[in-house]
Amino acid sequence: MPGPAEQSSTRPAQPDPAGPSDGAEPVGAAGPVGGAEQAGGAEPVEGAEPVAADDDASGNGVDTADVIVVGAGPAGSTAAYHLARTGLDVLLLEKSAFPREKVCGDGLTPRAVRQLIDLGIDVSESAGWLHNRGLRIVAGGRRVELDWPELAAYPGFGLVRRRADFDELLARRAAAAGARLVERANVAGPVLDERTGRITGVTARLGEERRPVTYRAPLVVAADGNSTRLSLAMRRYRRTDRAMGVAYRTYFTTPRHEDRYLEAWLDLRDPADPARRLLPGYAWVFGMGDGTANIGLGVVDTGAVPREVDWRQLLRRWCDDLPAEYGYHPEAVTEPIRGSALPMGLNRQPHYADGLLLVGDAGGTVSPATGEGIAYAMESGRFAAEAIVQALARRTDRGRDLALRAYPQALRAAYDGYFALGRLTAAALSRPRLVGAAGAAGLGNPALLRAAFRLMVNLTEPNSRDALDRLLHLLGRLAPSSRG
Repeated sequence: MPGPAEQSSTRPAQPDPAGPSDGAEPVGAAGPVGGAEQAGGAEPVEGAEPVAADDDASGNGVDTADVIVVGAGPAGSTAAYHLARTGLDVLLLEKSAFPREKVCGDGLTPRAVRQLIDLGIDVSESAGWLHNRGLRIVAGGRRVELDWPELAAYPGFGLVRRRADFDELLARRAAAAGARLVERANVAGPVLDERTGRITGVTARLGEERRPVTYRAPLVVAADGNSTRLSLAMRRYRRTDRAMGVAYRTYFTTPRHEDRYLEAWLDLRDPADPARRLLPGYAWVFGMGDGTANIGLGVVDTGAVPREVDWRQLLRRWCDDLPAEYGYHPEAVTEPIRGSALPMGLNRQPHYADGLLLVGDAGGTVSPATGEGIAYAMESGRFAAEAIVQALARRTDRGRDLALRAYPQALRAAYDGYFALGRLTAAALSRPRLVGAAGAAGLGNPALLRAAFRLMVNLTEPNSRDALDRLLHLLGRLAPSSRG
């Protein structure tokens, strides 16, 4: 049975202001870490008032489908692909036109690679991907390289690709499977059944002329990112007991652009902080294979982050301290610094209610342990699609609703333990002495470090008899539930 947070009516929660979406303008200097995301009270969303089901905002007729997916990022495009390949009529609405910018580290773990392979996407280097072998950790003046494990469940390599190219590739793949991709369709709000309160479609502004249109479907998937205007209009508010993160990144030219390891620097401190406190996050350098590297930082709000941190300035100062062989200097920067909020740990619920399913950043599927979002966004899109396919084949309203409730159950089964461990890890990162002791022990113990690495990146064999896999699964089961 679903828990209280996933029943068909919305559980009480404090409204929250919409944070910036993945591709939004950079957040303010304080960012969502100790910044505006902590404020109470939802800001009004222009044009997002629900429309009654018997109204037509367009005046030009209504387009109908079996399912509407709002947002053609990794979560939305994955959901649309798996829905369309079963023969369902799927409308995939994207507010921008491809290619478009997104704030991201551009690095993909083997979890994401598996989802790409399942979509039938060619992930060879000849198809434009840069393969990587694993993760290089830099901390305390030491460097340790950890290879991705060879598992039956996941490939033994990761990938790098720019998000502008990556997202378009996924959206076109969904369209090739039969989804009707509509670009420059800026969704304004839901269409509701006044009797039941269920969503029955959306209103949108289409094209450069912003022509009003109405789309109808019995089910709608919100894949519209952290800002998720559609979720807010349906009163799906962020859980304030879940961590939020912030990420900032830019690109610079470097001779190390073909590095075969993703690189994470754990000693992240604010040079402007007299106490030089360790921040709960890390900086990264991911070679892109095109002459540049993606360089950035990600921090989780644990309550111990100074509110006055200027994240752009912090990233600039951190870059200035890179070793000379990276070739970094201010003139090498190719793009401005951009930032985005990271919604973590299933922080917006319920994930299904009243005909609306939340996937990806709209449902808070970013890992609190690492800040990884793409793999979990794609997985959530697939889980949602599987539940919808089953629901639309049922013959009764009760049967359809029961099938749809399998979606939040699938999220909890897949992520409860791992995300809870991630929240505990994020809390521990705010305790410098504990981090220092753990780091010294881990970097000096290869077996312990490999176990911690696999746990943090969530790469375990589901039904393995291996002692390490069994231990990692046990830790996941013992971790607190996301319902708490």
